[in-house]
Amino acid sequence: MQRSAPRLTRILAAAAVPVMLVVAGCSSDSGSDGDGAAKTGGEKATATATASATPSPTPTVEPAKFAKLPTACKAIAAKTTAALVPKAKNENGTAAPSSDLALRGGCSWNGLEDKGVKGSQYRWLDVSFYRYESEVSLGSGQARARENFAKELGKIQATTGAKKMSTTATSGLGDEAKTVTYTVNKTDEDFVYASIVVRTGNVLVLLSYNGAGYAGAPTPEAKAIVEGATKAAKEAVASVAAANK
Repeated sequence: MQRSAPRLTRILAAAAVPVMLVVAGCSSDSGSDGDGAAKTGGEKATATATASATPSPTPTVEPAKFAKLPTACKAIAAKTTAALVPKAKNENGTAAPSSDLALRGGCSWNGLEDKGVKGSQYRWLDVSFYRYESEVSLGSGQARARENFAKELGKIQATTGAKKMSTTATSGLGDEAKTVTYTVNKTDEDFVYASIVVRTGNVLVLLSYNGAGYAGAPTPEAKAIVEGATKAAKEAVASVAAANK
């Protein structure tokens, strides 16, 4: 009995060792996996925080070329308006109403020159300016002006009652320009028109010149009307650049 007791104790002790080793091994493996998971989660959190902290690029748009418009009634030289519209009711022109002269403005001249037995000659000249700002949501002023160039041209080409209409590109005027010529019968007379649409940078210049002969006076020649309109349009376009010096 005395010998068997110690022997039994040794056997039980030897049998217990593998169990302890297995338990220790499991504990060690479990701890290693936990550290890896914690490390991976920390890396993801850091990456997310870094991405959130990086600011998004601020949207940009091309700046508008011109910040001002000229005074419309002074955009065309007085000697030019006097030649194109003899006997104008208002030699200084009549300003068009505008709620914001920094964005839009206009002026017109009209008059009837009485030539006695040769009849009378009527002339009308008007000019309008439209300036477009650069806005991220709408685009650059130049792009907006280009878009509205097409719209304004379309409006002219859709003139009710227009006859003999012709549209031509006009060189030497701003970044792009087109001239529309046509006739419209009003008050039993044929009015000859030359309407010019010009884009210079972010500004549109719309100029119209027309005339008619009354009481037996001859209808003005289209060539003369176009030449007069072109001269006035060149001065109007130049006034935009001058206003922004």
